[in-house]
Amino acid sequence: MITRFLSTAAVLGLTAGMAAADYKLTVLHTNDIHSRIESINKYDSTCNAESEAEGKCFGGVARIKTAIDGRRAELAGQNYVVLDAGDPFQGSLFYTTYKGAAEAEFMEAIGYDVMAVGNHEFDDGPAGLEKFIDAVSFPVISGNLDLTSEPLLKGKVSNHVVLEVGGEKIGVISVLATDTVDTSSPGPNVVFQDEIESLKADVATLEAEGVNKIIALTHVGLPMDLKIAAAVPGIDVVVGGHSHTLLSNTNERAAGPYPIMVGSVPVVQAYAYSKYLGDLTVTFDNAGNVLSASGEPILLDASVMPDASILERVAEMGAPIEEMKQQIVAETGDVIEGSRDVCRAGECQMGNLVADAMLARVKDQGVSIAIQNGGGLRASIDQGQVTMGEVLSVLPFQNSLSTFEASGQTVIDALENGVSQVEEGKGRFPQVAGLKFAFDISVPPLEGRVSDVMVQEGGNWVPIDPEKTYMLVTNDYVRNGGDGYKVFAGNDKNAYDYGPDLAAVVAEYLAARAPYTPYTDGRITRK
Repeated sequence: MITRFLSTAAVLGLTAGMAAADYKLTVLHTNDIHSRIESINKYDSTCNAESEAEGKCFGGVARIKTAIDGRRAELAGQNYVVLDAGDPFQGSLFYTTYKGAAEAEFMEAIGYDVMAVGNHEFDDGPAGLEKFIDAVSFPVISGNLDLTSEPLLKGKVSNHVVLEVGGEKIGVISVLATDTVDTSSPGPNVVFQDEIESLKADVATLEAEGVNKIIALTHVGLPMDLKIAAAVPGIDVVVGGHSHTLLSNTNERAAGPYPIMVGSVPVVQAYAYSKYLGDLTVTFDNAGNVLSASGEPILLDASVMPDASILERVAEMGAPIEEMKQQIVAETGDVIEGSRDVCRAGECQMGNLVADAMLARVKDQGVSIAIQNGGGLRASIDQGQVTMGEVLSVLPFQNSLSTFEASGQTVIDALENGVSQVEEGKGRFPQVAGLKFAFDISVPPLEGRVSDVMVQEGGNWVPIDPEKTYMLVTNDYVRNGGDGYKVFAGNDKNAYDYGPDLAAVVAEYLAARAPYTPYTDGRITRK
């Protein structure tokens, strides 16, 4: 037997060769921009010129452009991709006015490589998503949508895409939350398949093609992302959206580190509303295994100079709606809290304002109960003068008031639906007026979490009567079964779904009570 020994130089050469086989990829990512085309204030609503001049604004597409271009320059000659995890639609007057055309134009200018379909891309039905896809050059993907029966989208949304980056194949797969049928308007022809099973199938397809570096670009929320990372072998990175989660190693308010590691799989998300640019660097070995992952979201604050050409185009597109946005409609004595963390978990000031305004508008019609879904509240309002633009940032969906009849038992069932997904921060949480109730999340969902339901009669609070018929008001989305409120849907409710615009109702209510004092009064209690 001949034993061969390698010299020190040879060992060093072998080590260098092994290191050269490693592959490093930077993933720049956004999610849930929600039509924050202009910059935002600390309450996630549109920032004004005065605050911009004072350096108090964040985000906006012009800052995203600057930040991504800056990172492109720094990464010259290196490997990177630019991804969006869905929901650029819905949340400002830019979406209300341009119905996705503004989002398409600016995302195209920024230069994304791939985007996942988010639930709000269906807010104007399949036709709205079709127009967006036709307007952009980058692929828009989702792997768990069966679109064979939807003629507007058939062949336009791929299950996955393979990018060639630095001589390597990067597979990008995607899924959309199956409860989109409740949270948006995909219509009857869009069929949702199980997220995890769909991802497994797409991983198998890519691996059969020799792709060993696979990113799941998802719109399902962080809890499901963590399940996916643990349940789907072959996924190397999860880049998510939908739950608006800030992950960070430096921000004390973050929900967890950036990235969260599930075994060797890094999971990331970068809050929402254009405030951050996610920035993750992943190192793979030659077999496609993740060796390391590190990074930190970049805060797009005043230190990031907005791209001048994008800023000019934003101003041009914003000119027709600026007059309405700047119209002062009321004044508030304090901040009206409307953050999703609060309004999807319990009574909140914005929920009380909106529910009170709804009830006040139709009380003379015999309506005694108002219910507003917490997910329909999209921002807080700052102290001082309130513009119509701020009101529309809170209520961007162009909902109208719906009045209808329902039994006391139906109201109880609706509240059970509303608190059934509190742990996941779902938007179905019920903000109410003319109603009091308690809930206990230690009880299984839909099995009696709600108790002590009281209604006002003759100025007194009395227990709700399950057999009695009550008149209710909500928004047309909830009345027609949105956010899981299927007990409200149907043609047997003596319903009128074409009332005044909800944002206008709230603006008028604020104006009549200026200066408005935000409050909570214990109408919803958590046991």
